[in-house]
Amino acid sequence: MTEIFVKEPDTTTPRAVDSMRLYLAPLEGVTGWQYRRLVAKHFGSVDRYFTPFITPAQRIGESSRFGREIEPGHNEGLETVPQILTNDAEGFLETANALRDLGYEEVNLNLGCPSGTVVKKGRGSGFLQDPWGLDRFLEKIFSEAQVKVSIKTRIGYADPEEFADILEIYNRYPYSELIVHPRVRMEMYQGEPHLAQYEEAYQVLDEGAANGRKLVYNGNLFTDSDAIAMAERYPKTSALMLGRGAIARPDIFRAIRTGKEASCEELAAFHKELYQIYLAALGRKDVLFKMKEIWSFMKTAYPDSDWVWNKIRRSKTNEEFLANAAEILATERA
Repeated sequence: MTEIFVKEPDTTTPRAVDSMRLYLAPLEGVTGWQYRRLVAKHFGSVDRYFTPFITPAQRIGESSRFGREIEPGHNEGLETVPQILTNDAEGFLETANALRDLGYEEVNLNLGCPSGTVVKKGRGSGFLQDPWGLDRFLEKIFSEAQVKVSIKTRIGYADPEEFADILEIYNRYPYSELIVHPRVRMEMYQGEPHLAQYEEAYQVLDEGAANGRKLVYNGNLFTDSDAIAMAERYPKTSALMLGRGAIARPDIFRAIRTGKEASCEELAAFHKELYQIYLAALGRKDVLFKMKEIWSFMKTAYPDSDWVWNKIRRSKTNEEFLANAAEILATERA
């Protein structure tokens, strides 16, 4: 009888994602310094953290909320990049210089925020409506900045076809990284990302014309499988940035790196400490608002997200919230 040998799967072959860095995206009101430190403590595997945006008009002194975000001691041991939101070149440079004095070697320019209040002022993705002004702005900051500057951008304001001209502007300047969320502002977070436009930026890498600049993908990475698939599709991408998916699954970076998802017990321990941190900082009333905001993302990781959200949303007291959260955290995620 001929023996049949079954070849074991090769678990030593490097994956494309293994050579990519993993970034936690900035989400205003969510990924503050306490949250970032807790993710690092419990799950790790994040290579770079970005702060929620600051504007030149905001004080970055130690006592201000924004000051606490970029206070070096709060980010010790974490590779952290402050994000700046503005369309004023002088204000950008002043803020970048202040951050340099605190020890930061790189800042990130926010050209992606789709918020109505931000866009109305011509900032964030609203700045993409003014290509001439954007070009003049970039010319000044890149000629005078004393720190490295990366850019986080959408692909346009209303039409994905805008990206070709926007990308041409970006590629005139020595950005350290271009982080692309392939949606236009008007889409907010709806619909599928426009990968054809991401491929326009990727083609620059593929042709070897990037001149040391790096490309980062951001958008709709909700599971470790999503991230791994994106890495396989675009292996020359230098990093993957996760936002909503990382809040929904705070262990996602570890899962990408090791294939090990957090147990129910690990998630419960993370959640308990997060609640205690926010309770101490905000008090009994406001901690409920903060935790419900976190759960507006976390619910999406569960098969019956409506059931999860109803239990969280309808929690009237701290005790009721904690009991409901414990019940949910004891169930398996999707």
